[in-house]
Amino acid sequence: MEVKKTAVLLYPQFSEYELSVALSILMQGNKPIVTVGLNNKSCIKGESGLSCLADIQLCEVNLEEFDSLLLPGCLDIMTLVDAQELIDFIRKMSSTGAIIASISSSPYLLAKAGVLKGKNYTVGLSLEGMKQLGVFDLNYYSEDLIVQDGPIITARGRGFIQFGVAFGKALQLNFDENWYQA
Repeated sequence: MEVKKTAVLLYPQFSEYELSVALSILMQGNKPIVTVGLNNKSCIKGESGLSCLADIQLCEVNLEEFDSLLLPGCLDIMTLVDAQELIDFIRKMSSTGAIIASISSSPYLLAKAGVLKGKNYTVGLSLEGMKQLGVFDLNYYSEDLIVQDGPIITARGRGFIQFGVAFGKALQLNFDENWYQA
């Protein structure tokens, strides 16, 4: 049986550092990853200026090859407000039972896709910003650094170390947690 992969979403202004520990843990655990772009084969520039070329585009994803999804935050999440293909993709991944890890502002995308319905979560947005976006159920919101509710892991950006560790554990990977201690 072929090992399932992790899809790593890349979009303009994605936060590179928020992915660093999670990607390192995936590498340690020999978990194959595939970077996924937004149906635009051009170079994707992260918020720090790192240029990346996605392995595949959303329209090329075969859901059967994946068991997990990793979403970085985004410097300006509002640039993705009309990315319906992305929202549909997240919804489809969730419907397969995939483990979904979302950090910083990206839980907005999960909320918009309906994936956070009835789930406890956190997000790296202000309460006022969350209310303005109109997709968050504040009854399930937590100010914790990281929240896991079933297969959904959400975190604030500064919790990127704990976020990566939680993702690795949810995937039952073998990795050395001590690599990431201060």
